[in-house]
Amino acid sequence: MKTTCLHDLHVALGALMSPFGGFDMPIQYAGIEEEHRAVRNACGVFDVSHMGEVAVTGPDAERFVNHIFTNDVREMPDGKILYGMMLHPDGGTVDDLLVYKRGDNDFFLVINAANIDKDVAWIEKNAEGFDVKIDHQSDRWGELAVQGPDAERIMHDVLGIDGSDLTFYTFKTIGDIIVSRTGYTGEDGFEIYADAEKIRGYWQKLIHAGVQPCGLGCRDTLRFEAGLPLYGDELGDDITPLEAGLGIFVKLDKPEFIGREALAAQKASGPARKIVGIEVDGQAIPRHGYEVLDSEGNKVGEVTTGYHSITLDKNIAMALVDAAHAALDTPLQVKVRRKVFPAKVIKKRFYTPNYKK
Repeated sequence: MKTTCLHDLHVALGALMSPFGGFDMPIQYAGIEEEHRAVRNACGVFDVSHMGEVAVTGPDAERFVNHIFTNDVREMPDGKILYGMMLHPDGGTVDDLLVYKRGDNDFFLVINAANIDKDVAWIEKNAEGFDVKIDHQSDRWGELAVQGPDAERIMHDVLGIDGSDLTFYTFKTIGDIIVSRTGYTGEDGFEIYADAEKIRGYWQKLIHAGVQPCGLGCRDTLRFEAGLPLYGDELGDDITPLEAGLGIFVKLDKPEFIGREALAAQKASGPARKIVGIEVDGQAIPRHGYEVLDSEGNKVGEVTTGYHSITLDKNIAMALVDAAHAALDTPLQVKVRRKVFPAKVIKKRFYTPNYKK
């Protein structure tokens, strides 16, 4: 089991620890609801040092990143970040990731913790024939996510980092740290990449200042309410970005990228399945893997993520269902253990994000 550079500090704070993506990670401190509300209403800090980082440089770096990435980096200015996916040739998703452009032919890729080994092997394999250097740097970086409406003020007052010049999905380098206006909560916020010593210092300053430490439990409830996908739930080797409703991050007008032909064909015919939002009547809470049925009781899909929404006080879910049952207001049912509960399709962005544009 791997640990992050903050592991002993989590234990000292009494965090409930659990395996995630090969790491022993904090799930909660004060409780998922309290941490969730802190981020929605004020500010919370997450240890996300388990995420992976890969630097791609060299004369062919831009061409190579565009080859493995669904979004288009060709017109990307320095200091900009793009979200997108890496795909298998059949259109299934290798991983979703962030691409930071640091300069001409200098890119910084942030990948999911559970997929680090798979992603790095896939990137290196597909780099053959390109004049690029692939530098796997995951062990060199720690990362904090400071999230919530008070994040900008706290970054400045507690850490001495001015983020006021950053808009959503931009970043800057300050010495040997990277600061980006990004996050996974649906709230304004920042992510800080630095070495272990700096990350430990920043964490301790934030905790001493009274910022709520947050675990992966509320990270999931927050991203879910904002309609943000989690790899392994709404995306996977057998789920394409078009099925997940992420077509805006797929640039089929690019000359080429791995998986382009498969997605172009899927777009032309229409995806057979789609990720949708569902609201469930009654007290039943839908969970990952629960069956979704049509009004006649036929299975038409499965829940990918489900919760009793802390912010909205409703039982809601995202589910992968047959496209014929994906239209808004379509009546459905969710099988919870041995009982069946009525539901309907709603927008999967349950909560309107508050980003600084």
